[in-house]
Amino acid sequence: MGKKIENLVDEGFRVSLVERAFFDGAFEIPHIPGPDRIIIPTGMVPFSIRERNENFEDFVCFYEHDVNFREIITNTEEYVEDLKRFPGVVSPDCSLYIDAPLCVQIADIYLNRAVGYYLREQGLYVVPNIRWGDERTYTTELFDEKVAFQGVDKHSIVSIGTYGQIQTAESKRYFREGLVEMLKELEPEVVLVYGSMPDKIFGDLKDKTRFVMYPDWTTRKKSKN
Repeated sequence: MGKKIENLVDEGFRVSLVERAFFDGAFEIPHIPGPDRIIIPTGMVPFSIRERNENFEDFVCFYEHDVNFREIITNTEEYVEDLKRFPGVVSPDCSLYIDAPLCVQIADIYLNRAVGYYLREQGLYVVPNIRWGDERTYTTELFDEKVAFQGVDKHSIVSIGTYGQIQTAESKRYFREGLVEMLKELEPEVVLVYGSMPDKIFGDLKDKTRFVMYPDWTTRKKSKN
């Protein structure tokens, strides 16, 4: 056979990252194996400002505008050694807009897992980020599986972000509904939360798992002044 040549779609979906991956569900979402042991981060720093973490003690996360971490999607391989300076990373928080076409929402879930899988294969400690869009991604209303939770081990550690995600009544509803379904589906031992944890969303769920909250970077820095 001749040399494989990636077309634009292949390259955009970074298929080279998941050549050795296992895939979950009908949509074949790349699987990020759970860590051998659970490590609780001392803090989280967004990818675009990771150099401000002077002692490199925090986990790198991607709870910021997608444009700020575009390079980790398109040039993942080039950032492996850079990210190894930190004790761990959270897989990319690709935006799942509830008004986006379903195929786009699923594609962003795929990219989250593809990059997370590759980084883990390169020896990094990776915590899967769980992000859902509208109810088609976190219920079985349309499909027989909840695609937002594919590619992740049960009874392990996951991360979610509320920062910028719960600003309207509608977004709060979707976030709350998806969170309830995630806890049922994955039964995680630990859930890292980047951002606030309002009682209207988390109040009656705090006995379902161990939640560990991290203030967003701006709030964190203000509290130290």
